[in-house]
Amino acid sequence: MFNSQHLIAKARADTGLTEFGSDYFREGLERLVGSLNTEAHLNDFGAGALQAQIIDLLGQRLRVENWFTRHPEIEDEEIVTPLIGLGLPRTGSTALACMLGEDERTRSLRTWETMNPTPPPAVDPDSIPPRIALAQASMERRTILFPRMQQMLPSTATSPTECQLFMAHDFKSQIFQAFASVPSYVEWLEMDADLEPTYRYLRRVLKLLQWRSGRKQWRLKNPAHCLFISALDKVFPDARYVMTHRDVTQVIPSVSDVYFELSSAYCDHVDAPAIAAMNIRSWERAMRRMIAFRDSGHQGRFFDIPFVGFMRDPFAHLYALYAWLGEALTPETRVAMQNWRETAPRDKHGRHEVDLAAFEIDLTALRDTFAFYTARFPDMLGEDA
Repeated sequence: MFNSQHLIAKARADTGLTEFGSDYFREGLERLVGSLNTEAHLNDFGAGALQAQIIDLLGQRLRVENWFTRHPEIEDEEIVTPLIGLGLPRTGSTALACMLGEDERTRSLRTWETMNPTPPPAVDPDSIPPRIALAQASMERRTILFPRMQQMLPSTATSPTECQLFMAHDFKSQIFQAFASVPSYVEWLEMDADLEPTYRYLRRVLKLLQWRSGRKQWRLKNPAHCLFISALDKVFPDARYVMTHRDVTQVIPSVSDVYFELSSAYCDHVDAPAIAAMNIRSWERAMRRMIAFRDSGHQGRFFDIPFVGFMRDPFAHLYALYAWLGEALTPETRVAMQNWRETAPRDKHGRHEVDLAAFEIDLTALRDTFAFYTARFPDMLGEDA
């Protein structure tokens, strides 16, 4: 059984720190623990792994707050006009983030620093190589546990990544539902949770990471932001958005299969149709909220990219994106982007194939459910090659 007070005490003992900052994280932790105890049906390995993950997240939060306690001037850092990638998952956003991450004038979140954000990179550069090595070792263990993940989400310790782990410091993140069946937690997260404190915390961590490094414009991404776009906007009111699109008959089976792969090591009996149903429900909500937000006067803050077109010719879209941002895509950045593309081609580790029958996904019904999305973005949703 998971016990939130025991987890908190263990994190404090491991770090020698006591202050978590805002108490907003506690509701999410309690909701998650309750759902894990009553709904997840974890095996022994899964229970141990998730307990260790929660303790680590609490420990990372303690370390972040310790830096602010010792250096309150970090709060004076400004996060200015970030470009935030969002849209449905499995729509090419990782490839886009990786190519944008080759522009040295901007700042992306890297896998290693989301796993271990302290000390701030500019303050202790000598700590960066060991942290990269730790992250790479963790990813190699992931490949052993989840052998198909390299086909699904190929990445490295230095790749740009989502801000899910920092949201998980506040225990309001989709990361948990990827590993375990926690339906009551998911419903609370999507329908009742207050994400403004979570995004304030995210902004706080970004300030810490950029401290003493010179202000660079952030390039972030996270499909889950679509669910919480109103809260995100309140905390990052000057953000601009790049939204990737793909046919939902490709998206939903693919993201469901990712969840299935991850949870299979943690639970001996994974309910594949339930995973698909959860994803359909979640991403329908997300797209309805996103469209409502765009149509409420924010359309000019969005740049749209179709998956099929981007996979075919990314630079046509990248040049247009840079022009929309009022920036230049320099020859040096283009070369770096092209080098990344050549070393990380699509399907490098094999093609990701999904068993539709296992998830009991009715593609006709799925198209009907998302007809509102298809109608809103008809030019963005060509068939995959």
